[in-house]
Amino acid sequence: MTENEDRKRPGQIILGWWSVELGGRESAAQKGLSARLRRGDDVTVLCQRPVHELAGLLGLRDGARIARLARVLAHVRDHTGASLPRRLGGKDPVLSPLRFERLIHSEGAELETAIRRALPMVGHAANAAHLGEAILFWSDATRTGWCFEYYGADAPQTPTSSKDSAQ
Repeated sequence: MTENEDRKRPGQIILGWWSVELGGRESAAQKGLSARLRRGDDVTVLCQRPVHELAGLLGLRDGARIARLARVLAHVRDHTGASLPRRLGGKDPVLSPLRFERLIHSEGAELETAIRRALPMVGHAANAAHLGEAILFWSDATRTGWCFEYYGADAPQTPTSSKDSAQ
């Protein structure tokens, strides 16, 4: 890993990898890799050199987690500024609140399936960096952020110190 990559956030690394390896599916290599990732099981996905390059850049050694990340990224065809939950929700949601709630409560393979099923509703377009970070760091904090984004609201700010909370 280079010194510059050490300073990059995981989302920046994911977006850079997605742009080169999958991006607009302009080359035969991008099309082929995308198809193998979308259709492959964990072993098939882990047999792809670019997946190992992504894992190395992220310092990730969990095979199932990197396979899920790569498979979901292969379903993103266009990178947008808007996050997936923001594109799914809003005033006229394309994903019902009930299905969104099921997605939010998902873990592991169920989360991957729910996201892969939601992506066609937004034309397979999402913020690849935001989505990748969410998959890597799926937690209650991530879920909370997604809920606020889905409804188009600003997430509440968490105080960073006891001095801030006293004001």
